[in-house]
Amino acid sequence: MKVRILAALVFVSLAVMSCKNSTAHTHEGESEEIELNSGEKWQVNTEMTPFILEGEQILGGHADGDYKVLAAQLKDKNSGLIKSCTMDGKSHDELHKWLHPHLELVEALNEAQTPEAADLIIANLKKSFETYHTYFQ
Repeated sequence: MKVRILAALVFVSLAVMSCKNSTAHTHEGESEEIELNSGEKWQVNTEMTPFILEGEQILGGHADGDYKVLAAQLKDKNSGLIKSCTMDGKSHDELHKWLHPHLELVEALNEAQTPEAADLIIANLKKSFETYHTYFQ
């Protein structure tokens, strides 16, 4: 079990470090609550958006199948999302406030031990995408 937790931490750490603007990743003292852009949604770059929307479609099309396969598919989309990151500044920082918990949910889905646990995580992933659409376009 410790190896799985370590693997999850390594995955999240690599996700953070792989973003091209790694100097903007200081989160100490930052509120983890996502803020709007002066009352408007933040713009996500066009290279990243397809990976987010495809991940959401994959999740929406999941019908009580193998949740390990679902987790692998979502991880694949997240990897593409991270590799395509060219954002910087405040929009980048706000997106990461959504992305970090989202990555952790996908990892938790991969580590789920029962279908019931997976179902709860899947419900939280759906809420995660709702949060994305509340703050980003």
